[in-house]
Amino acid sequence: MKKTLLLIAALAVLALACAKKETPAPVIQEQNPLLAEWTAPFGTPPFDQIKEAHFRPAFDEGMARQKKEVETIAASTEAPTFANTIEAMEYGGALLSKVGNVFGALTENNTNDVLQKIQAELAPVLAKHADDIVLNARLFERVKAIHEKRDTLGLTPEQARLLEETYKGFVRSGAALDEAKKAELRKVNEELAVLSQKFGQNVLAEDNGFKLVLEKKEDLAGLPEDMVTSAAEAAKAAGQEGKWAFSLHKPSCIPFFQYSSRRDLREKLFKAFIKRGDNDNATDNKKILSRIAALRVSRANLLGYKTHADYVLEENMAKTPAGVYKLLDQVWKPALATAKAEARELEAMMHKAGIAGKLEPWDWWFYADKLKKAKYDLDDESLRPYFELKAVRQGAFDVAGKLWGLKFEKRTDIPVYHPDVETFEVKEADGTHIGILYSDYFPRPAKRGGAWSSAIREESVRNGVKTTPIVYNVGNFTKPTADKPSLITFEEASTLFHEFGHALHDLLSNVTYESLSGTNVPRDFVELPSQLMENWAGDSEVIKIYAKHYKTGEPIPQALVDKIKKAGLFNQGFTTVEYMSACYLDMDWHTLTEPKEQDAAAFEAASLKKIGLIPEIVVRYRSPYFQHIFSSGYSAGYYSYLWSEVLDADAFQAFKETGLYDQKTAKSYRDNILSKGNTREPMESYKAFRGREPKVEPLLKRRGFLK
Repeated sequence: MKKTLLLIAALAVLALACAKKETPAPVIQEQNPLLAEWTAPFGTPPFDQIKEAHFRPAFDEGMARQKKEVETIAASTEAPTFANTIEAMEYGGALLSKVGNVFGALTENNTNDVLQKIQAELAPVLAKHADDIVLNARLFERVKAIHEKRDTLGLTPEQARLLEETYKGFVRSGAALDEAKKAELRKVNEELAVLSQKFGQNVLAEDNGFKLVLEKKEDLAGLPEDMVTSAAEAAKAAGQEGKWAFSLHKPSCIPFFQYSSRRDLREKLFKAFIKRGDNDNATDNKKILSRIAALRVSRANLLGYKTHADYVLEENMAKTPAGVYKLLDQVWKPALATAKAEARELEAMMHKAGIAGKLEPWDWWFYADKLKKAKYDLDDESLRPYFELKAVRQGAFDVAGKLWGLKFEKRTDIPVYHPDVETFEVKEADGTHIGILYSDYFPRPAKRGGAWSSAIREESVRNGVKTTPIVYNVGNFTKPTADKPSLITFEEASTLFHEFGHALHDLLSNVTYESLSGTNVPRDFVELPSQLMENWAGDSEVIKIYAKHYKTGEPIPQALVDKIKKAGLFNQGFTTVEYMSACYLDMDWHTLTEPKEQDAAAFEAASLKKIGLIPEIVVRYRSPYFQHIFSSGYSAGYYSYLWSEVLDADAFQAFKETGLYDQKTAKSYRDNILSKGNTREPMESYKAFRGREPKVEPLLKRRGFLK
């Protein structure tokens, strides 16, 4: 049930408020594949049969079934027990979860106008449905009664955890409020559901709404040949053959900032990039995000918390806003000092090249690339031929094979939602089926930006029968061209390993209850498995195995590996400051104590001024396109990557101390972290693996801030 409620909340966040609400023609249930048993291999979704018009009837049926299940539990005359209440709720809402997970996969990865209209309809409906469950007084009384006598029930540790999480879920959702406050909370939740997805859809529209189209070859000065070819293909696809098009998607614009010697064009594209959602047009997000922040304060206050951050962090490892700010402050001071030194060095290089004035943000990538070449004789383009995307993916598979004996067998009989998607069956060393992994790595207008991992079905065990997971990894990497495969950067290779780490967390889960499985852990713990995998991506021993020239098959030369290692600390001031400024901005938005709408631009400027962000660096995510915190699940949680990096830097030392593929260490990591999900407190899991709490020094040393 808890998992279902989280799903409902996520889907409500996915719903877009549209002025015109249209409902697809109804589909009779017998013809609706979402309502039938799935017969595709391993019970995977029949994407080849699912149509947009199937979703609303399926959602309605899913909500109706869950409503009936909840009413049966709440109205029961039997004394409340763990089995007839807590487990019964856990197993409820199965159809709604099934439909919602498929819908989420499509709306994130292959959306269209019809799906967005369905999202619009579902936002308030799903928000109300979730509130009807958690604000059901009779249901909560049963949960409360069981919780009060929890120490006398003889529960297993996992059952006790499920009971505790269920009870907290009800209380944190307002179940203990009086009726007047419950009514107020319902209104807040409904408005938040609509606004959050409106925010995300606006960003998608802004991402796709601008293109820098060049008509003259001289405008391409400095750009690598492969990039020019990709831009020509992008222009042709947009109906502008003979020209070159560059978009605001990172695989297109970041290399442009890095290589274009046309400072004026870099400025034009960069300003478009950082103005997304801030153009005072129909897709402007400033008022929306300010309203979201204010509503979150209202909700937190209703639930008895001072701020939204206090509400969120209670469930995380950091526990309090003070705990987050303490970690940020530890790293910020040395990072900012390093970034200032980097800026001076880049500006000196710019002046030496005959460009007067100050270093601007659209200059940083360009001169950083030149400085890296000068210092280390290294640039991303010289590395790309060795990082063919499928070979990198196979490298990740091979690491999992050496650590745990996992096998990844390609399947061609599993329906997919887009031709770019590939599927793999994951097996144990003895051939036992573990789960299914979809990989979807190329950008398209119907797909949101970034990289992520999610699940269509999560692992659980019921009556001795194991349900195996169905997981997907998503990226927006460089697309293949007519004459070359997808050649990615080393940074993108690390991202692929990162998302694969999330997939392993879901795939290797071994718990009883779905709501406690896999990645259903606190936000600042969920990034540990993903970030830990990045360590293997860059390890000298591993990189030589998977990084091979796409034409010759020759492994990457040791000289290049050495250069990558030597350049490991290059530009760390910029990278850390760009990221951490977004962490501070997130926390500042969510430590507001009054439900008052802010001037978004002024608030952001004050937040960044307070920490002393230098003008040469723009915060990684400006507020109007900060999807992590305004239309995803990272509000008051963007710091999680840094928190988890403390964990992963410390955890990888265990492998370095015992051996990169040491089987005892690998087994301990799998048994104590990957397989445990949320069946115990995260720090307990970490200490069970490492033997102690993590130390911050490995992180500072890794980033070059520990002298």
